[in-house]
Amino acid sequence: PQSVLCAGGHHCCPRGSHCGADGESCIPDPGMGGTQVAPRAVPCPDGTSECPDDATCCVTAGGAWGCCPMPQASCCADKVHCCPHATTCDLARGRCLSPSGDKDVPLSVAFPAWKRQPPAPVGLRQVLCPDGRSACPDGATCCQLSPTGYGCCPPQNAVCCSDRQHCCPQGTTCDLTRSTCTSVWGYTPLVPLPTAGEVKCDEETSCPDGNTCCQLSSGAWGCCPLEQAVCCPDHVHCCPQGYTCDPEGGSCLQGGGTRLPWVRKTLALPQGTQVTSRNVKCDDETSCPDGSTCCRLSLGTWGCCP
Repeated sequence: PQSVLCAGGHHCCPRGSHCGADGESCIPDPGMGGTQVAPRAVPCPDGTSECPDDATCCVTAGGAWGCCPMPQASCCADKVHCCPHATTCDLARGRCLSPSGDKDVPLSVAFPAWKRQPPAPVGLRQVLCPDGRSACPDGATCCQLSPTGYGCCPPQNAVCCSDRQHCCPQGTTCDLTRSTCTSVWGYTPLVPLPTAGEVKCDEETSCPDGNTCCQLSSGAWGCCPLEQAVCCPDHVHCCPQGYTCDPEGGSCLQGGGTRLPWVRKTLALPQGTQVTSRNVKCDDETSCPDGSTCCRLSLGTWGCCP
């Protein structure tokens, strides 16, 4: 009911969506403000398709995903039809049979799944350091490393140690003699101050090696975790070399129509504050600050989780 018939008459789309140009996909209708607002949806196993809430993903004869208009449905072997939960497909009779035999309903036909909409860009929040130029990621603490430079301590509201190389969590004190953070509950190791690395943005700011400097909306420098990247005009995201930013699609677009998810920038930090003696090695060419974890980004490059 209230579905939309696509061109050619072979496919239809559920309420709240319209037929795509290929005649086989469903695209969520625009919501308020002109943005794409998808209804509540069930993600399909391919990671790119989804079905309406209370529907079930079923693979189609063409290998794509379709939607059976009922929850926890049984997908039929012909890859065209489906049946309600806890019933079986009787393709010869065109019916759905229950184990007890007391239910006998017609087969339902799956409709094409739509492609998942990329998430809306998220503003990059930051903590501005006292010098008015340096910034740390949201949830971190600015600690002075030199008369003109700051580093970022991962814990929020952290204690900056007097050696200007370490910090401790809130509620502890720095014990530089023992290299520990002391509290009434015991001891934990000092936290080294992670900083950015080798790509120079200006006379005072740099990004890790293999990154590209891109300006944030605040005017401060950010780091795109790609070499020779394209900085997107939203001042939040970036794309690989050879791609252009597609703000409407939330992706990176190449001339041949190839799309990739766009990349979110991280904050650049002041130069002259590198800590390399205890870096975490990701591979032979890439490393992260001590106390963080190497994680693969969507494009296969390495990122650092603090």
